[in-house]
Amino acid sequence: MRDDRLRRFAAIWSRAVHPSLTASVSRAEFERHLVPLAAVLRDALHARPFDPRPAHDVGAALVAAHCTDAEALPRILGVIDAYLVLYLPPGHPMPAEESRARCSRIQHAVAAGFSQALAEHARAEEAAAAKAARAALTDAERALHTSEARFRAVFEDTSVGVGIADVDGRIIDVNGALQGMFGSPGRKVTGRNVGELVHPDDAPEFWSLYRELVRGDRDHYRVEKPYYRSDGSVVWTDMSVTLLRDAAGEPRYQLALMEDITERRQLHARLRYEATHDPLTGLPNRTLFFERLDQALETGAGPEPAEEGAGRFGLCYLDLDGFKAVNDSLGHAVGDRLLVAVAERLRACATGPRELVARLGGDEFVALITGPAAPGEATALARRMLAALAEPVHLDGRDLSVRASIGIVDGTAGQLGAAEVLRSADITMYRAKAAGGNRYELADADSDARAIARHGLTNRLPAALDNGEFFIEYQPLVRLEDGTVRGAEALVRWLHPVHGVLGPDRFIPLAESTGLIVPLGRWVLEEAARQARSWHTEGPGGTPFRVNVNLSPSQLRYPGLVADTVAVLDDAGLDPSALCLEVTENALIGADEAELRPLRQLADLGVDIALDDFGTGYSNLSYLRRLPVSTLKLDRSFTRGMQCAPADPVDVKIVEGIVSLAHTLDLSVTVEGVETGTQADHLRLLGCDTAQGWYYARPGPPDRLHTLSLADAASV
Repeated sequence: MRDDRLRRFAAIWSRAVHPSLTASVSRAEFERHLVPLAAVLRDALHARPFDPRPAHDVGAALVAAHCTDAEALPRILGVIDAYLVLYLPPGHPMPAEESRARCSRIQHAVAAGFSQALAEHARAEEAAAAKAARAALTDAERALHTSEARFRAVFEDTSVGVGIADVDGRIIDVNGALQGMFGSPGRKVTGRNVGELVHPDDAPEFWSLYRELVRGDRDHYRVEKPYYRSDGSVVWTDMSVTLLRDAAGEPRYQLALMEDITERRQLHARLRYEATHDPLTGLPNRTLFFERLDQALETGAGPEPAEEGAGRFGLCYLDLDGFKAVNDSLGHAVGDRLLVAVAERLRACATGPRELVARLGGDEFVALITGPAAPGEATALARRMLAALAEPVHLDGRDLSVRASIGIVDGTAGQLGAAEVLRSADITMYRAKAAGGNRYELADADSDARAIARHGLTNRLPAALDNGEFFIEYQPLVRLEDGTVRGAEALVRWLHPVHGVLGPDRFIPLAESTGLIVPLGRWVLEEAARQARSWHTEGPGGTPFRVNVNLSPSQLRYPGLVADTVAVLDDAGLDPSALCLEVTENALIGADEAELRPLRQLADLGVDIALDDFGTGYSNLSYLRRLPVSTLKLDRSFTRGMQCAPADPVDVKIVEGIVSLAHTLDLSVTVEGVETGTQADHLRLLGCDTAQGWYYARPGPPDRLHTLSLADAASV
């Protein structure tokens, strides 16, 4: 079946391209010639990893098969574009966008190979014509009566433009091909001086080469040079000029051979544009942006390096706020139209010759400024972009508001690489987004360092869990009534190989954001349960010795929370009443019944549930009646006023009210952050049940759980 598809593709290709062949080859023969070339394109389309380079050779092979007519290349590329993916689709799953992108890259490679081979073919013809012309001219000087006819035949019949001028630059004669190239009768070219045929795009070294040749200092040069046609349009030529000397060796004539390469340059320009511009918005893409950024970051870059500030640059990295919601709610077609509208507004903001706005991908845009006033201009441009996006975009009868966050980096060329600059801008943009969005922020080295450090910790987290880099310390929970240890809170630590011991505030938020909090939380629960089982099974007064383990919001939403907890208790042989799960008040504010169901199931099994950081979430106290909690952990902010005598009367009244309410609801009260004996005495008198803090002991290894310091934290 694959071979049949290959032959059908080759047949379609042959029908389209055969009329443009410049040699007498039957269509059946040409079709057989195309089958292996089609196989090369098929293999390139399917290759993993993708590599379009073999398609370059296909373009060259088509030129070798006499596909040299002006109409050949569009027909070749048209069939590839329309039928390659249709008839020779990848045998493995591949998104349609990727297969179309691969097909486009293959077309570019075929066009490049075709253009290169066609140029070489033309140069070969040109060389043959030049050789014949020089031979004919030499023969004419030696024996004019026998050679003039032969030279004239070559001169007139060759498809390459030929012109003859004297060493003063006066054009003596041109052939029909050159006459057609300039779009003027020959008499309008003949008689003019070569020096008149200037063009603004002439290479700087062209006229130096010309002067060297007419002086006799060189015998040949070759350049690509533009000329104006009679109608004002431009023809680009690949021109080879040879000096002809007389019998004495003195310069006498210039022989110019010209090939019209206008179409080739236009093709290259089109391919270059497609490779460096975003197809949706028409803005420069990542490729062109990084080219310009690399140039700007080179020391002394810029067309006027001597000008003050020319080595500076400014970069604005812009990301739309909430763009995903547009795609999700209105569809990608509307999202694309919104991006086009945004691109137009941003393009209008970059008005200076040193300003470039590009689309990096998705809803990410970047603006680059180089020049003397770059630092100030970058901030001004960021303001202009935010102002341009302030007006809603009207699409399909609805007004879509657009907000954006921008990170700005400015600096001096030669100090940072492109990747570092873009990373700094990206980090800064996310700072702006974290601050509420619709604003810009300036890059800061300290903020960059913190973000990079967080990124490093995030990347290290999975390996850290596998490598056993986490460990648990335990802080005693002390019964205030008699000062005995009632239990302990398990506090996870990370022994980082570079940064040393890290507290949970450094890595728990990162584990939350990456989803690693669930396996890490289960590991903590397993270790704490095993440790609790190894302690005395009965605490003072016949109550079980309890271990407290913190639950994050992500763990609460994890469907397997109840099953995992039961499995851990069973594996450790631990009674459910010996486990207390601590949940922050903020995690439960506004929770509906479905979200509370796992906690109710655990409470029904006998697991204690503690409401941690109580008082920081501003929840309605009556809400406590419907929560499946058995303990309130009072935040330390309410008891700091009791650390010294006399106690703050306001703090005393607040704590007294909370304790009274909790006991009315049959809840026990635990106080965090107890640091002095005076504070502990006040809390005991107010009726608090248990406490923990540095007054009793700092978190430590499990074998030190019953070693209480009972010393004020300030004196330790």
